[in-house]
Amino acid sequence: MGDKPLELVGIGNAIVDVLSRTDDDFLKTHGVTKGAMTLIDAARAEALYEAMGPGIEVSGGSLANATAGFAALGGRAAYIGKVKNDQLGRVFAHDLRSTGVRFTTPMANDGDATARCLVLVTPDGQRSMNTYLGACVQLSEADVDPDLIAAARVVYLEGYLWDPPEAKKAFRKAMALAHEGGGEVALTLSDAFCVERWRNEFRDLVDHHVDILFANEAELLSLFETDDFTAAIAALHGRVKIAAITRSEQGSVILHDGAAHEIAAEPVARVVDATGAGDLYSAGFLYGYTQGLDLPMAGRIASICAAEVISHYGARPESDLRNLVERALAA
Repeated sequence: MGDKPLELVGIGNAIVDVLSRTDDDFLKTHGVTKGAMTLIDAARAEALYEAMGPGIEVSGGSLANATAGFAALGGRAAYIGKVKNDQLGRVFAHDLRSTGVRFTTPMANDGDATARCLVLVTPDGQRSMNTYLGACVQLSEADVDPDLIAAARVVYLEGYLWDPPEAKKAFRKAMALAHEGGGEVALTLSDAFCVERWRNEFRDLVDHHVDILFANEAELLSLFETDDFTAAIAALHGRVKIAAITRSEQGSVILHDGAAHEIAAEPVARVVDATGAGDLYSAGFLYGYTQGLDLPMAGRIASICAAEVISHYGARPESDLRNLVERALAA
């Protein structure tokens, strides 16, 4: 891959997370399904946003979280994602750039508003998520900057964005440009439901276009239509250069060159919020990988990052991630 100005470019759904503490009465009054993730339309998004109490607004989406985590470790990262030139679009851009991630995707001046995930947290810790996808699914080939892709060692793609046809074209363009420039392509399968919708196309991507695959156990089982983890791992062997499969408290398995490396989960005093665990796992793994560390060590860094983010609310690290990793590895 040679020496490139950027180590990682992430491409994904650009979503502003709006987190607000509330109570069960608010959920009932506004018809929010407790503990669920519900897709909502623009009118519902505006009405609920107006009704919510004070909150924290932060750039989100799976790949935005991963690239921010990568930058927090000291990596050189950029992000491609679509927002509108509106209040939340400007929040997204400013917040992501503040993490050290380069973000230069042109904002849309018309069309749907910036995507948002309205997260209502009740006193029992339950998160009720209401997601309006808006502008983020309008990503197109024109948003894929060839110079940015050519500058990256790894281009990392979010499986959720395989749904919109124009975004799919953008992904194919990015994959081709990455390989032409001597870089590698990473893909997260994102969700078992994504795999069910696009199983054959995802298998083709794994076989022919992807160098590094991230998936959790449920996504891998869906990919190969089995309920046997050992059989799914056997089916994946040899189909992709590197695969990192996460299994929650059972840790993860990293496949490469016929070998399977089992990585223990990092101990956590209490799991507060599992949101972002997979995103930060991939951030840690790709950071270790692009720094030239061996795969078990990259997996250990990934586990440390995932453990940090599940120990508190929110999908972004609250600790100094780089210092945390250095201390853990030195212990």
